[in-house]
Amino acid sequence: MAPKLVHMPSPNHDARAGALVDILVLHYTGMKTAAEALARLCDPKAKVSAHYTVDEDGRVYVHVPEDARAWHAGVSHWAGAPDVNTRSIGIEIVNPGHEFGYREFAAPQIAALIDLAQGILERHAIPAHRVLGHSDVAPARKLDPGELFPWKHLAEFGVGLWPAVKERLSAPFDEALRFFGYGFEPEADVSFEKAVEAFQRHFRPARIDGRADAECEAILAALLAQAETP
Repeated sequence: MAPKLVHMPSPNHDARAGALVDILVLHYTGMKTAAEALARLCDPKAKVSAHYTVDEDGRVYVHVPEDARAWHAGVSHWAGAPDVNTRSIGIEIVNPGHEFGYREFAAPQIAALIDLAQGILERHAIPAHRVLGHSDVAPARKLDPGELFPWKHLAEFGVGLWPAVKERLSAPFDEALRFFGYGFEPEADVSFEKAVEAFQRHFRPARIDGRADAECEAILAALLAQAETP
C-alpha cells in the first residue's frame, strides 16, 4: 500500500547541477515533537530541509521535489564525495532522538518508510550499500537514525544492506572501511574511532565502542562481498 502523502513544501532547496542521485540518507528528526520538526524543515531561516518526513502514524510529508537538492546532510562525506546533498535524497523519520528521549520506531512509520524508500529506489539508481544513515555520512557530528533503527528489517524488503554471511577481510580494516565508503582522516575531518562507531551503530548496534574487533571485521567483509554482488 502506498503511503499517505501530505504536501508541505519547504523553500530550503537548490539545484542539483546535473548530479545523478545515487545515495539515500535516513535521519531522525531529533526534536521533541513532529510539529516542531516540520516547522523547522519548512522555515527559510533554518536553512535545513529534507525531501520527505515520515510521521509515527505513517503519514509522509513531502517537502522538496526529488529532482532538487535538499539541505539535510550538512558537512558530510561518502565514498570520496564531500557533498552528499548534491547526490542524495533525504528522509527524516519522526523520533525525539538521543537528546529528547530516543525510543523504538513505530511499526506504521517503518511500514510507510519501506514503501516510500522502495519507490525512491525504483526511480533512482541507488544500490543497496548506498542506503545510509546520517551518522554514516557525518560520523563526527551525528548519531541518527541510531542503534534502535531497524536496518535489518528494511534490508529484508530490499532497502539497504545487512550482513548475511560473515567472511574474512583481505585488507586491513581501515582500508576496507574506507573502500566501503566511510570518510575519515586524512580525507575527512573525522577520526577513525568515530568512523568505526558509525559503522557499529548501523551494522553492529549491540556494542558501540569504536574498536575494530574480529566481529566488525567479519561484518565488514560480508558487506563488501554483498555490495559487489550484482
